[in-house]
Amino acid sequence: MSYRNESPLVVDNTSTAERLASAVVGLGLVTFTFSLVGVAQIVTAETKILGIGLYDFLAVGLLLMGVGTVTLGVGSRSGVFNTSPDVTPGLVTSALFGVGAFSIAGFVASQFLGFGTGGWLFVAAPVGGVTFAGVALATEDIGSTLPPGVAAIGVAALVLSGILTPEFAWEPTGFSATLTGSMAIPLALSVSTLVTMWAGAKAYEGYGSKGRQTAAYLLIGINAVSIIAVLVALLLFIASKGVGPAFQGFSLVPFEWPFVTNGYSFRPEVVNGVFPAIMGTIWLVIGAVITGVPVAVAAAIFLTEYAEQGRFVGAVEIATNGLWSTPSVVYGLFGYAFLIPRLGGSTSLISGMLVLGFMLMPLCLITSREAIKAVPDEYRDASAALGVSRWETIRSVVLPAAMPGILTGVILGVGRIAGETAPILLVMAGGLRDDAPNVLGSFEFTSVPPFVANDALLESAPALPYQLYATITAGVSAENATEFGWATAFILLVVVLSFYAIGIASRIYFRRRLNA
Repeated sequence: MSYRNESPLVVDNTSTAERLASAVVGLGLVTFTFSLVGVAQIVTAETKILGIGLYDFLAVGLLLMGVGTVTLGVGSRSGVFNTSPDVTPGLVTSALFGVGAFSIAGFVASQFLGFGTGGWLFVAAPVGGVTFAGVALATEDIGSTLPPGVAAIGVAALVLSGILTPEFAWEPTGFSATLTGSMAIPLALSVSTLVTMWAGAKAYEGYGSKGRQTAAYLLIGINAVSIIAVLVALLLFIASKGVGPAFQGFSLVPFEWPFVTNGYSFRPEVVNGVFPAIMGTIWLVIGAVITGVPVAVAAAIFLTEYAEQGRFVGAVEIATNGLWSTPSVVYGLFGYAFLIPRLGGSTSLISGMLVLGFMLMPLCLITSREAIKAVPDEYRDASAALGVSRWETIRSVVLPAAMPGILTGVILGVGRIAGETAPILLVMAGGLRDDAPNVLGSFEFTSVPPFVANDALLESAPALPYQLYATITAGVSAENATEFGWATAFILLVVVLSFYAIGIASRIYFRRRLNA
């Protein structure tokens, strides 16, 4: 009977807190979105929303979020809202708020209050220490909501009171740079909004482990969506700049696409194109895949299925991870110093293929090993029980099951090497007027080892990344350098995305075969 009498009260109180927390998070999503758009200068201070200036509108939203967050914390502590907070927010939360308070206090003391290099520490250290101790000693509801709520109210007050305006300009001491209000305001609003949303998400679930999990999921989700949004914005920006020049003279009947089918001729009456560079890029990627992927997959099979898991394998893993993190220009220097003297003494297509193949090997080896190790041992045991040899088991059972993972590594690797510029600049640089490499038509059989010759592989060839670099740095002409550069960037993007599409289609095909 007592449970029935208490249940409606608990449900009503919890629903009120949930509605308030949902309003904080929902308002935060809107404020955070517009703040990020403001950082990118897509919208400016002159933009009006509901008749209010952009920054004032966002500041009002942040102010309401701050008030709502403080209300959630105080209401939980006073028993108005039915919650189950922990005894403390935790050392991690306390440390983060303490570091934030230390940074803000040090910034204000050193840049606006005139304290010297060491003087600001006497202000920042006590503020950071008191904030850390206060949050650590408070209960989770107060420690998680009051600091972000007060900070949100403070930032909103700075904007609404006119202290922080678009005309604000700050020149950091010791730096030759200026931070303007049009950049500082959206940054401050977005950071404050993000932290306040985190507090609202914790309050929505009544704090505790479930509240921390929900808040973490919210931050991860916002981060993922932001990354996707930045990627989409980048693609749209390049497309908006490059589509027009790239499709100049395009027609379907008869099919003509001069920018893709022509080379660069320096003739004003002809639409200059990037066909040789497209073919050079395609041959580069094909050659890198042929030289790098089989070796990487073979090494992964040996290390996973045959080699004893000991110090040798551990050393190989460390070396592989180091090679993958090595800057691309180092690979280019290696090719310039080691490959070029042994391959005719000049830049060549084969040198570019080998260098990019070396760059592709570490990632393919890492992902192939993980994909092979992910194949259940039951598959191997079942095959061995039927009397199948180890190699036949690997070839017929393990590799088909691991193929989607192997292709994932190949896709990621190809996406990296297709846009590399530094190695190509050193080992394969081709000019704007070079012809497309005729690799297939240049093969000749000889009577001496290696019994085949190909002049096209030993000559320099153009490539889209290097051609884009040359266009930006030197320009191709005074009139069309900018348009030609944006069009080249657009075509490079299309080529790279085409490689991605081929790889993803192959992965889907093998997955369907595996599940059939």
